Amino acid sequence: MQRLDHQFIDNQWVKSQGDRLLPVTNPYTEQQIAEVTAGDPADVDAAVAAASRALPAWRALTGSQRAVYLDGFADALTQRRSALIRLSCTNNGKVLEEAGIDLDDAIACYRYYAQQARQLDARQGQAVTVEMEGVDARCYHDPVGVVGLITPWNFPLVTSAWKLAPALAAGCTAVLKPSEVTPLPEQALAEIALEVGLPAGVFNLVHGDGDGIGAPLSRHPGVDKLSFTGSNRVGEAVMAAASARTAGVSLELGGKSPILVMEDADPELAANWVMAGIYFNAGQICSATSRLLVHEAVAEPLFAALATRIDALMLGDPLAESTDMGPLASARQRKAVEAYLAIAEQEGLVAVRDGRHRELPERGYFLAPTLYRDVPVTSRLWREEIFGPVLCAHTIDSERQAIELANDSEFGLAGTVISGDSARAQRIGRELRAGCIWFNSEQLVLPETGWGGFKRSGIGRELGPWGLASYQQVKHVVGPA
Repeated sequence: MQRLDHQFIDNQWVKSQGDRLLPVTNPYTEQQIAEVTAGDPADVDAAVAAASRALPAWRALTGSQRAVYLDGFADALTQRRSALIRLSCTNNGKVLEEAGIDLDDAIACYRYYAQQARQLDARQGQAVTVEMEGVDARCYHDPVGVVGLITPWNFPLVTSAWKLAPALAAGCTAVLKPSEVTPLPEQALAEIALEVGLPAGVFNLVHGDGDGIGAPLSRHPGVDKLSFTGSNRVGEAVMAAASARTAGVSLELGGKSPILVMEDADPELAANWVMAGIYFNAGQICSATSRLLVHEAVAEPLFAALATRIDALMLGDPLAESTDMGPLASARQRKAVEAYLAIAEQEGLVAVRDGRHRELPERGYFLAPTLYRDVPVTSRLWREEIFGPVLCAHTIDSERQAIELANDSEFGLAGTVISGDSARAQRIGRELRAGCIWFNSEQLVLPETGWGGFKRSGIGRELGPWGLASYQQVKHVVGPA
């Protein structure tokens, strides 16, 4: 059994100052496969100190010089791809296909920000056009400084790539806290840092839970910027800690995203995109389109198509090629989702498919896909993020009603519009208050396009040039020409 009781600080594995160890479990076998330190504030102090020492030399490099290391991360992840896919399945419960998509996403992200780093050189010192004669004004993009990166358990290696790659490209040094639930895949990042010769202190990885590492990192005076992905409850605590010293913060938080199926949609095609939007990664995805708004003209054929597809989903060993859906990532998460199924029963919701009535594998934190129809918009299941394979449907009779109900949420991360008319789908998408809208498609997440939400879904953007900008500060140097 692997024991992760060391932290990667200043390019060395050093014993954690924490004396608590947390179990790491395979969600399919329900067996402990490792133990990880809960961490200690002293670990954070050491990691931040290392990042601070490394900052001057790292930010002094050109973007092209930093790009070499980012390409190195992409190359090394590619070489480890098969092993990391299986490790993600084992630690997280993802099926093979989904874990492969994750690895490819992470690799593409490092490649993209290597390119962005190279392009940054040409942008430094660009002249700014001013009206006043005899004035020379130039613009520079400086790194924020030392950044604290806190990632969740549902997409190991992906969310860390979304944060670490742009941070390094911008010239920042980093302290990464991966989830204590899925710490195993992120170990590879420390190995890769040594392999590519990343200067000591530029990247530091500290294992632990919220008390041991998360909270101390959030309030550390040496951290200039925090980037957090996770729940609203924890995100609000991170923001409060950062506000005490006016540190920068980026938050990618909850979602309760809508998927709109209009009367001119093909029910069979729509069913495919609805399934992908909610049951990918067993519904444990912040952008899950868990609110289905379907026009009454196509509701019945769509429900029939969804029922057929739900019944066909194979639940089982994540490492088996035939498996379509693995277990939830932890017993705790399964319990949280089961609580919503109990609420649904109390509310009298009508199930097209009830996951509690399906035979499940003998072991594993499984919860079968569930679909409720005619869900009132006042239902807790309609309004609250469930983070599991539970889809709630509500029938609409007009485009305007669909848009109004889609926007009637405290969240605004993502959404999907399905229509037989692509121009109409795009027009409807423009009226939805969310950061990323797909039309007639599965959820395509690309390194070139921004990621982030409106309202309570967060602050700031990841990916694209906006992700790089979130780790930069703009500086103008002005004087006589």
